[in-house]
Amino acid sequence: MPAYTLKQASDLLAQKQISAVELAQEYLSAIAAQNPALNAYITVDAERTLAEARAADARIAEGRAHALTGVPIAYKDIFCHTGWRSACSSKMLDNFVAPYTATVVQNLVDAGMVTLGRANMDEFAMGSTNETSFYGATRNPWDTNHVPGGSSGGSAAVVAARLAPAALGSDTGGSIRQPASHCGITGIKPTYGVVSRFGMVAYASSFDQAGPMAQTAEDCALLLNTMASFDERDSTSLERAVEDYTRDLQQPLKGLKVGLPKEYFGSGNSADVQAALQASIDLLKAQGAEMVEVSLPQTELSIPAYYVLASAEASTNLSRYDGVRYGHRAAQFGDLEEMYSNTRAEGFGSEVKRRIMIGTYVLSHGYYDAYYLKAQKLRRLVANDFQAALAQCDVILAPTAPTAAPKLNELNNDPVQAYLSDIYTIAVNLAGLPALALPAGFSAQGLPVGVQLIGNYFAEAKILGVAHQMQLNSDWHTRAPA
Repeated sequence: MPAYTLKQASDLLAQKQISAVELAQEYLSAIAAQNPALNAYITVDAERTLAEARAADARIAEGRAHALTGVPIAYKDIFCHTGWRSACSSKMLDNFVAPYTATVVQNLVDAGMVTLGRANMDEFAMGSTNETSFYGATRNPWDTNHVPGGSSGGSAAVVAARLAPAALGSDTGGSIRQPASHCGITGIKPTYGVVSRFGMVAYASSFDQAGPMAQTAEDCALLLNTMASFDERDSTSLERAVEDYTRDLQQPLKGLKVGLPKEYFGSGNSADVQAALQASIDLLKAQGAEMVEVSLPQTELSIPAYYVLASAEASTNLSRYDGVRYGHRAAQFGDLEEMYSNTRAEGFGSEVKRRIMIGTYVLSHGYYDAYYLKAQKLRRLVANDFQAALAQCDVILAPTAPTAAPKLNELNNDPVQAYLSDIYTIAVNLAGLPALALPAGFSAQGLPVGVQLIGNYFAEAKILGVAHQMQLNSDWHTRAPA
C-alpha cells in the first residue's frame, strides 16, 4: 500500500527516485485491491491516468516540472472534468460527461497532477454520512461498519486508506472538515471566494467552497498555493494578490492566543471528543500558546439559519435538472409538465427532494419574510459573533463534530439528528471564514477524532501554520488504518 504524503511524493519525483508512471501504477493497484470494500472511488480510468503520468514524466525530463507535477490526486465527483463522467453521485447526472473543466481542477491539471479518479460523495453534496450517493455508501477505512462522514466522504476515505496522497473536496456546511475528522486526515475550507467555484456543481452558491484534503497541513498548503486564483468566470471569486500559504509553517506558537468558545465545550460532546479537545489544548500550551475563553452566542441558531438558506439556494440551483438539455430524462410521460415531474421524481434521491421541498417552501409567498429573510439576518449575527471572538484571539479551537463517525444506517431514519451533527461546522460557512480540521486522537473504539482551527478572513496561512506545528509535535496524522 503506498503511504506517501503529497510532499514525500513530490520530493521523490523531483529527485527521480520514482517515476510518475510507477507512482500512478502503485496507487491504481492499491485501488483495485481495496476500493471494492470501501466504495470510495466511483470512476477510475487506468488508461487515462497512466497517459497523464507519462506526460508528467516527459515534463519532468524536460525540466518544466511544477512542484506538484506527477503527484496523483482524486477529485470529488462534484467537479466537472472534461471527458470524465461528472455525476455528482446522482442518478440525475449518471450519464453526464463534462464538456469543460472546473477552474480549480484545471489549475491542478496545469501543474501536472495526475488524476486517479472520481471520489464518491453524498448526492449533490447533500448529506453528512456519504450514504445518499446513488452509487451506494462509502465506508470508513478505519472500520467499514462506520460512515466516513460527508459530503466529501469519498475524498476523505481515499486519503485515509492511502489510495491517494491528496483529494479535492467541497465544503458547504462542513463537508471537508467533518469527513476529514471522521477519517483521521487534514482538510481546509478556505475563505469564501478564494478558490473559484466555476465548474463545481452548485448546491448552495453562497456557501460552497472547494478545498484540499490530505494527510498533513503542509500538504494542504502546497495544494492551496496552486488551487487559489482569481477567476473572472466566477462572480464570487476574489481578486487578490497571490499568496504563499506555506509561509507560516515554521512560525512558532509561543504567544499565540487560542480562543475556546464556551458554547462548543458543553455536554453535547462525547467523552472521546472532549479528550481530543483537551489533548489539543495541552499540545498548544506546551508550545507556548495562550488559551482565551470566547463566546459565539448564536451557535444554536446557526443550524436552522443554515438549513433555511442552503435549502432555498438548492431549490433554485437544482431547478435546472428538468430532463430537457442534459442528464436523466424519464422514459414515460404524457406532456412537458409530466416529463419534468417524472424526471425529477426518478432522478433525485430522498434527501435531495427533502431539501428542495424545504427550500421551495421558505421562498414561497407568505413565508419568505418569516423564514428566508430572518435566516439572512441571523447569518449576519453569526458573522458578527466570530468577529467579536477573533478580536480577542488569533485562532479559535473547536470540535469538528460532537462524536466520532456514526455507524452505517444509524442516522438514516432521523434527518434532524443528522443535521444537528453539523452544529460545529455550519457557522463557519454562514460567516464565510476559513477553517481547518486535523486529527487529534482516537475514540475508545479506535475511530479517529478531529478538531478544527478557525481563523479570520484570509488567515489560511496562519491556521495552516498552527496545524503544522501541532503535527510536528504529535503523531495522530501519521497513523493509518490497517
